[in-house]
Amino acid sequence: MTSVLAGSRQFPSPSSAVPRSQHGFSDGVWRLLDRIDCRRADTAEDREVISRLRYEAYLREGAISPNPSGTFSDPYDCSENAYLFGLYIDGVLASSVRLHVGSREHPDFPSLHVFPDVLQKYIDAGNVIVDTTRFVADETLSRRYRGLPYVTLRLSWLSLAYFKADYSLAAVRTEHQAFYRRTFHHDMLCEPRPYPHLEKPICLMAMHYPTVTDDVHRRYPFFRSTLFERRMMFERQAAPGIQPNHETAEGNEASSGRGNISPFRERDRSCLAG
Repeated sequence: MTSVLAGSRQFPSPSSAVPRSQHGFSDGVWRLLDRIDCRRADTAEDREVISRLRYEAYLREGAISPNPSGTFSDPYDCSENAYLFGLYIDGVLASSVRLHVGSREHPDFPSLHVFPDVLQKYIDAGNVIVDTTRFVADETLSRRYRGLPYVTLRLSWLSLAYFKADYSLAAVRTEHQAFYRRTFHHDMLCEPRPYPHLEKPICLMAMHYPTVTDDVHRRYPFFRSTLFERRMMFERQAAPGIQPNHETAEGNEASSGRGNISPFRERDRSCLAG
């Protein structure tokens, strides 16, 4: 098994080759992206800083109880198919997110263990799924920078293109559903359930990436990216059964060979009933 702790790499800001909006909210997000250092947390030191930010965020929200270590982590941080990132502003950790890339050959990702009755059929059908978890942000910096959630979750969006994913998952609390629905067109897939290591229940949302790509890029042009940037973020020895997408046109990556109807819209009524 390939270890994720293979050495730290620091990544550049998004390429200026990506077309930019010249006004409004999108322009503000581009300016924030220019200030961000995005670092894949491949060292114990980087992971320690992230675990402390997680602890502060989850404790503040009442999602966990205090512990003497002042840190929060779980075994999924070291999964072979996990990508853990920290985003820094002026050298200060501003936010973090964790991505798992699941497939039939490599189905070990957090949401599958919590919602197996809902998700297993999509893995069995050969879909590639990006599971986005452990999204946390510094309280002060998130108030100062309104675009910080978009900048952070942009990593999840880039991974969908890089790994030719079919679906994106968001395991979130009820109060965060509106953001994912508005921004990425996520649909509710399962009502809240107990989630390991957290004291508040988590619901499962999902979206079909090829179906929504064009609309998301139209409304939020800062989610566009170059092949170079995606490779800098995610290139390493891939987990079995997970093949990166090395085409240069992101629009072609999203639509090639894909349908336009999301099976996730065919909701599991027994799940939604509780």
